[in-house]
Amino acid sequence: MILAKLNSNDVLFNECVCVCFWQCVCLVVMAELPSGLLEACVVVGAPSDKLRDIHQVRIDTDQEYTVNKLFGFLCLGGLQLANEQKEDNYHFLVFTDLFGNRTHGVVVQCYRASCQEGVVQNGHRWNSTKSRLYTPFALCIISKFPYYNALRDCLSCLLVQLRPARQADFEETIKEFSAKLSLVPLPPPGQLHVSFSLRPLQVVLPSREDQDSPVIDIDLHLPFLCFTHTTLLQVLSCLLQEQRLVFFSSDWARLTLVAESLLLYLQPLSWQQPYVPVLARGMLDFLMAPTAFLMGCHISHFEEVATEDLILVNVDDGIIQSSCSESIDLPAIPLAAAESFISRAECLQLHYDLELCHLGVGTDANALRSQRRDWQRRLNSQIQNIALELVVNIFRGVQDFLNHEHRVFNSEEFLRMREPADQLFYKKVLETHIFHSFLRDRLNRKWDTFSRMEQNTRNHVHRYDAEIPRRPPMSELSRTGYSSYTSPDNRLSKRLGASLPNLEQPSNDTITVIRSPKKAVKIFRIPEFPPPLAYHYVQNYYSDMAASLGKAINATPPDESTLLARYHYLRGLVNTVSNRRLDALEDFQSLYKTDSDIFPSQMVKSLVDSLPDVERLQADRRPELKRLISRVKRDQELERASHGNGHEEDAVKRFQLPKKFMQLEEFVKCVQESGIVKDQGTIHRLFDALTVGHQKQVGPDLFRVFYTIWKETEAEAQEVCLPASVLEHIETTECVFKLSSSVKTSRGVGKIAMTQRRLFLLTDGRPGYVEVAQYRDLEEVKVSSAPFLLLRIPSLKLRVRGRKEAFEANLKTETELWNLMVKEMWAGRNIADQHKDPQYMQQALTNALLMDAVVGSLQSNKAIYAASKLAHFDRIKMEVPMMVPKTTAETLKHKINPSLELAAPQAVDVLLYTPGKTHRQLWVSVSGGKVMVFDASSWSLTHTCHVGNARLDQVWMGSEDSVIYIISMVAMVCNRQLTEHRAEVTGLALDADKYSQKVAYSCSAEGSIMVWDVSTLQVSLQYLHIVLADSTVQKSRNAIK
Repeated sequence: MILAKLNSNDVLFNECVCVCFWQCVCLVVMAELPSGLLEACVVVGAPSDKLRDIHQVRIDTDQEYTVNKLFGFLCLGGLQLANEQKEDNYHFLVFTDLFGNRTHGVVVQCYRASCQEGVVQNGHRWNSTKSRLYTPFALCIISKFPYYNALRDCLSCLLVQLRPARQADFEETIKEFSAKLSLVPLPPPGQLHVSFSLRPLQVVLPSREDQDSPVIDIDLHLPFLCFTHTTLLQVLSCLLQEQRLVFFSSDWARLTLVAESLLLYLQPLSWQQPYVPVLARGMLDFLMAPTAFLMGCHISHFEEVATEDLILVNVDDGIIQSSCSESIDLPAIPLAAAESFISRAECLQLHYDLELCHLGVGTDANALRSQRRDWQRRLNSQIQNIALELVVNIFRGVQDFLNHEHRVFNSEEFLRMREPADQLFYKKVLETHIFHSFLRDRLNRKWDTFSRMEQNTRNHVHRYDAEIPRRPPMSELSRTGYSSYTSPDNRLSKRLGASLPNLEQPSNDTITVIRSPKKAVKIFRIPEFPPPLAYHYVQNYYSDMAASLGKAINATPPDESTLLARYHYLRGLVNTVSNRRLDALEDFQSLYKTDSDIFPSQMVKSLVDSLPDVERLQADRRPELKRLISRVKRDQELERASHGNGHEEDAVKRFQLPKKFMQLEEFVKCVQESGIVKDQGTIHRLFDALTVGHQKQVGPDLFRVFYTIWKETEAEAQEVCLPASVLEHIETTECVFKLSSSVKTSRGVGKIAMTQRRLFLLTDGRPGYVEVAQYRDLEEVKVSSAPFLLLRIPSLKLRVRGRKEAFEANLKTETELWNLMVKEMWAGRNIADQHKDPQYMQQALTNALLMDAVVGSLQSNKAIYAASKLAHFDRIKMEVPMMVPKTTAETLKHKINPSLELAAPQAVDVLLYTPGKTHRQLWVSVSGGKVMVFDASSWSLTHTCHVGNARLDQVWMGSEDSVIYIISMVAMVCNRQLTEHRAEVTGLALDADKYSQKVAYSCSAEGSIMVWDVSTLQVSLQYLHIVLADSTVQKSRNAIK
């Protein structure tokens, strides 16, 4: 079956090797290190008896002899004998198994002289020089990781050894080479690279940037050299839309390198479809697969392949077209994101020669290679940033349409907020596997490169996640018009907290990319390989490597904790391979204090499970190891429990309107999934409103009408375009949330507009602005009636502080609804001012808009009564006035609700204020281990993180699980843990005396007190079994004194 072939290239490759095994010299040496550099080394070439036959045919017929089926993947051109030596030819392969796991291969095809002496033809012996032929053979190194440049360097070094070697030594040289590579450990994620000597080259293995990032060991600028920026964006658009793409080139190596680079541009989005960057001629039937794919083949097959319905990418000429026409009829990447990408890409310096103009000629090959490598690393980093910005600009704000509790993505609302010209692109992308995987990571709150850049580049004014409908500020809509409003981020309404007078509002709306400085890269050079690869010498080699790592650890200052973690990780890996299990566990335990992000959970679990009884007893006598083993066992139990409860982290649902009647619990879930509102109390009141006079359940038809009216009202408000003469009277952050029909008022004829701060009249004819009232200035709101001929028309009468005459509007049938809404906004404003809490105003606005949707959906004489169920603050004001004590009112400056993003309020466990010249922050820990960080100047929410059930550059948090979590204030991640306590951590304190070494104190529920050296994270003193009446660290310190 074709689909099976597309997803199992390694199986096809192994079949090819097996076929060649009996008719070719075929050697497979499997790596001894499962997590090392080498997985396999494969060599294929014609045996001597076959060469004699070929040689005889060549002498007798004097014709070229070609056997294409001998080599398959490795010798893509087949067995072609030559009369003269040819250049070595490299290409790269990617193998994908049935489970989607990829391995990577680097192949070199080279020629060896085959001299057959004593060949007889027509009774005459030919001279050997006249019968000399050059026969091809191929070597392939296979690794789990895409170290393309490093593996190519390794093969280059191997060829240096093979050329002078005799035929009898050929196999032994390959075995020794494979054994050496199997001894090379892979560097851990981070700033530490690994290098080793293969003579004559020094080979460097670059590390991944972090645990979730891929290895990058190729030149990422190759696509920029092959394509124009516009064509490159077209190719990326086709990948995002999961089209059937075929790359063509006359150079086999170029196919894989360009394809790999393009997929890296899309990170953290991951290509989910079949991927075969190099197709041999016998595999062209793969292109008949009905699914999306990314494949590559030689340019000579272009005419043959172009008959299918495919997207054809000519890498050599930099052209993209469909097989049906010379252009592609697919939606382009959104214009704003594309323009930003092009402007950034134009600033790249892609030519290394320009960097050498001021330098002399180098004489040290390894020094020149190191210089080139550093330049390439800097360029790769720039390209990664540009590509990541493109992805962030395309999918910015996706998380605002996610409901994490129910794992729902509101695709309808997301599409509606995109530009009309971009919606077709997003419709196609939203249906792809690559986007589904991306959504799954967002729902799992994965903190990857996308999350970091999206957080850093999001305008500070949008970070306060108020629970209000999305509205662009009127200044934006009126300046550009809704149809041309392009910034997805700016479509999020300005946060209402900015309307309070004591809140600072940034005046600049521009988005600035924030890049954290790159840490300097360190290179650890492993010892020279042992000459004889016997067991004893290999063990000495591992001992030397562990000793070198120990010296590096001792020479590294404690404040470079991330580098220390990489050394410990590498030494733990070496100790694991050399069967020193307890030493390996001690190294991995050290990661909790240095950088727990790279803690190898699976490796540690297998180490613990493999401990013999003797070593297990030894581990129990070491407190650090005993704690580590108990933690591993506990994690295993939690993992089994989570699987037993059916916890599914892969599910992603799209919001759908209900199809059956809903009780209260189902209604709460549906409303939260729709994104209308999260707060359960508000949803309960909405349920009461929609079920007035009916059985306590909401039907699907009623909810569909309610949801449609809610969205239509939102869309109508977004179509309002105010003239400049009106805009100068309102704040730039204000949004029009409700607009009445044209009515007669005591101040003229026009439409009444409701924003989050005021009511104003938008006069008819030539639009003008007439101030009606700010909510805090209202004194009375009531329903009245105005005379009209012989009739009395219902009207809304407002009395405003400081004005003699009341404002009256003949709202007719809208009067009762506007009366409810204005009263709720008035009450919300008063309570928000009393409590210094803008969230009351936000909730009041949500209540008012829900009233409007309820009245529109019910259309009955009970509609106003039903809407009154949502008048929450007006009822509170009438029933139990929420008065603030005088002392509190005098000292209270601001009030925030850390449970705003949560479905229900959570208890606040810890508050911590961190002062600073530029970044003053308030850290809040709530139940469940969630930590929120507020900017103490604007009180806007800037970061959230989760630390478990639980230098001014870090925050320590004690938890119920006996762990002290350390959060980096720079990276905003919890990557270090202190696990010395055996019970709940009940208190923390810091002694920052400038005349003494900085120490921290911690105490736990069982009565132990520990004194920590903050720089080394080591326990300097420990007091056990101290019974405290009140478990606070301050009392503990007094007891110590």
